Amino acid sequence: MYPDLSYLFHDLFGTDVDNFFSIFKSFGLMLGLAFLCCGILLKSELKRLQEEGKLKPIKFLDKSNVISNNDIVVNALITAAIGAKLPYIIQNFDVFKGDPASVIFSKLGNWPLGLFVGLLYAAFLYYRKIKTENTKPVERMLSPHEKTVDIIFLAAVSGIAGGRLFSILENFGDFLRDPFGQLFSGSGLTVYGGIITAFIVVYWYIKKLGIKPLYMMDIAGMGILLGYAVGRIGCQIAGDGDWGIVAQAQPDWWCLPDWIWSFNYPNNVNNDGVLMSGVDPEVFRSTVGTVEEKCKAASGMRYCHELDPKVYPTPIYEIVASFIGLGILWALRRKIKVAGTIFSLYLIFNGVERFFVEQIRVNERYNYFGLDWSQAQYISVGFILLGIAGLLYLYKFRKNNPAT
Repeated sequence: MYPDLSYLFHDLFGTDVDNFFSIFKSFGLMLGLAFLCCGILLKSELKRLQEEGKLKPIKFLDKSNVISNNDIVVNALITAAIGAKLPYIIQNFDVFKGDPASVIFSKLGNWPLGLFVGLLYAAFLYYRKIKTENTKPVERMLSPHEKTVDIIFLAAVSGIAGGRLFSILENFGDFLRDPFGQLFSGSGLTVYGGIITAFIVVYWYIKKLGIKPLYMMDIAGMGILLGYAVGRIGCQIAGDGDWGIVAQAQPDWWCLPDWIWSFNYPNNVNNDGVLMSGVDPEVFRSTVGTVEEKCKAASGMRYCHELDPKVYPTPIYEIVASFIGLGILWALRRKIKVAGTIFSLYLIFNGVERFFVEQIRVNERYNYFGLDWSQAQYISVGFILLGIAGLLYLYKFRKNNPAT
């Protein structure tokens, strides 16, 4: 498949693999597209709710012209990181294009230069602060949809951090063996960890803004399904390990394409499985270095493995299920009058879908109360129960006050 754009362009135009375009990783691109799609949906729904009179403009204290000490520190740290990483990336571009995330989220870099650049920028900001110290924040009104970028940014950052944290907890043995490497690894995100963390952070933020949480939660339910579907497209294209167990023999009644029943994930980004045809096994075994370096020597490609036997392509099943769920919730969003219902339905739908998909997915299992389930299945049951409890609460206690 296509771990990065260079493999896609190789199939389309015959260009070399692992060239400059290899810095654009398929999963990362689809993850970015997922957040973009969520942002478009969020802005559209916030506008609709305001037009229907369900959301009102909110007071906003504009501090864009006021520079605080926190602004100086945060911006100086970001500048220092860029100043340290950029020269290293330029000097070690082959390493960077192989795994950009691992370079960015590591201690590698020209830190003396980065520190100098950061301090220089801090001095500049401090100078600006002195010149504008009499500037006061301006209070103005703005529509909720004007905060779309801020909300999506918070959801993205907190979601990625939460997904990484849950992944560490799920693979705690690996974390104990290499804490720093696991903490700043560019791979390994647990979807439910990201959803839960992003929900908590965004809920706090919109409460602070004065936006009614139940309306935002309804939008979030649809947005998560949309983002999840697009993100899983990235998983399927890249072959990042979110596949299923070994597929059983295809039944006679199956009428869909074979790859929907079972798939071998050629050129998967994890380099899992067996060597693909055309790869010299002797050169691979004799080469010293990482798996990617061995693949490069033996085949001219950094990713030279495929799965044998084939497995269930579970990302495809989740893509289809998520788009179906999104379509149902989208059709109901104007008909349901009690705010919070859409989100409760999302919890139930997502919980049921993920619970059953986990039955055929490759994941660590945990035996609690005699149940041999994955982490995601335990969380799925929690989602289902929360969704049912939410519906009971909304229709028993809030039916007469749906906008609360």
